[in-house]
Amino acid sequence: MNIEIKKSKNPIKYEDALKLMEARLNELNEKKNNELIWILQHEEIYTAGTSYSEDEIIDKTIKIIKTNRGGKITYHGPGQLICYLVIDLKKRNKDIRNFISVIEKSIIDTIKFYKIDTFADKKNIGIWFDKKNKIEKVAAIGVRVSKWIAYHGFSINIDNDLSKYDSIIPCGIKDKSVTNLANIKKQNYENISDKLIENLILNLKN
Repeated sequence: MNIEIKKSKNPIKYEDALKLMEARLNELNEKKNNELIWILQHEEIYTAGTSYSEDEIIDKTIKIIKTNRGGKITYHGPGQLICYLVIDLKKRNKDIRNFISVIEKSIIDTIKFYKIDTFADKKNIGIWFDKKNKIEKVAAIGVRVSKWIAYHGFSINIDNDLSKYDSIIPCGIKDKSVTNLANIKKQNYENISDKLIENLILNLKN
């Protein structure tokens, strides 16, 4: 299994990341390049997936970038780990649901390493934390599949500014809030990307 691991230290523009993923998708389809796991951060940006609606924008002054991933509106910014994937599902029984399960398990396993229990929800995609019966989202997932190649990926909130979510209805879910790992448990998350990559590679093999 040849998967390129790419880690960007400086923030990447959303449009540049999208161009790179789409180029890699075409190269992968033509067997000219390897699959990709890419860890990065974005500067402050709101992105809207294919199923968003205008009434999910609370602050009409914010700039929204419409994108071709699945899902609704979310926020990206400093203190948030972004993981983009370009993965060939033709090698994995063309099973989209299993691929989403791989992502969910990898995030849950990674966060569990830090002694925090989280869970996936079939009704509300993403990874959630139960704070005394108040359910809060800690990771968002948005994937697109083209030519049986999955791309885009997910984000995990580490210590980002949660007030930025007040401008939108995050992922279109009105009755649940958003949190981050630092809010749940103050500890050192510096090496979380390494643990995440390790889990992704392990779960993609299985």
